[in-house]
Amino acid sequence: MLTHAQVWRGIDRLAQRAGTTPSGLARQAGLDPTTFNPSKRVASSDSKPRWPSTESLAKALDAAKVSFAEFAGLATDTIAGRSVPLIGMAQAGNEGFFDDAGFPVGAGWEEVIFPGLDDEACYALEISGESMLPVYRPGDRIVVAPHAQLRRGDRVVAKLRSGEVMAKELGRTTARTVELVSLNTEFETRVLDASELVWMARIVWASQ
Repeated sequence: MLTHAQVWRGIDRLAQRAGTTPSGLARQAGLDPTTFNPSKRVASSDSKPRWPSTESLAKALDAAKVSFAEFAGLATDTIAGRSVPLIGMAQAGNEGFFDDAGFPVGAGWEEVIFPGLDDEACYALEISGESMLPVYRPGDRIVVAPHAQLRRGDRVVAKLRSGEVMAKELGRTTARTVELVSLNTEFETRVLDASELVWMARIVWASQ
């Protein structure tokens, strides 16, 4: 169970992680801006500790897109997993965001925490489009490993020389062609010339 001090410390760190103040976090959550202010943490009359309501905390977590498990980690310094860069699928299609191995370059990316990731080259992508329904929906976050070995049946993210980035299932591959299968049967299987691929990375984790 979290202590009074840990809960408020978690809220302060949640605001910091969101790039704002406790008052700013409250506004983002649709709450009164003073909800998380220091003056609300101890009763003025008798100095008894005051706790944020379950509803206000839930709204703050939703606004920051953070699970309660992650919040507990922020509050207690026991965050499981590690931070990885988060990139939108549309950004991933732009020039200059990736090196030749398919890893994002530069700095300033938003970061998210995922558990059990040992590969330092892992990063996260936010799904857009419907070609991976019903397994992945728009807004789901996936972690890909550019250095992981690929096998038929793996779920992958591929970038083409045209700039298109797509999440598919790896089908049959030959020396000249690569088959990428959509999990949504309304989308056709793509058979590409191998020269069309810039890189392809295996999906190793998903937050849904």
